[in-house]
Amino acid sequence: MASVSLENTFTLGRDTVFRDLDGEAVILHLGSGTYFGMNAVGTRIWQLIARHGRLAAVLDDLCQEYDAGRDELQHDLLELVARLADAKLVEMK
Repeated sequence: MASVSLENTFTLGRDTVFRDLDGEAVILHLGSGTYFGMNAVGTRIWQLIARHGRLAAVLDDLCQEYDAGRDELQHDLLELVARLADAKLVEMK
């Protein structure tokens, strides 16, 4: 799995298609045909990556929006972004 930290900045993959389906999302990598389904929190993380890029800023927004501990949100964020990076759905800048 990709090594990811809060200091990293990501962009959405160039060959991806994102569809929001009533708060949940499906992302398709056009090059490989791989698709990735996300729940509402994962969908929000995707949207925040598109807005901020820098994971520290994404975490700050998540902490304001969700009633969960910062450590838990950070763990979930880094784990999801590592999985997205491995699938080439996001790219580290």
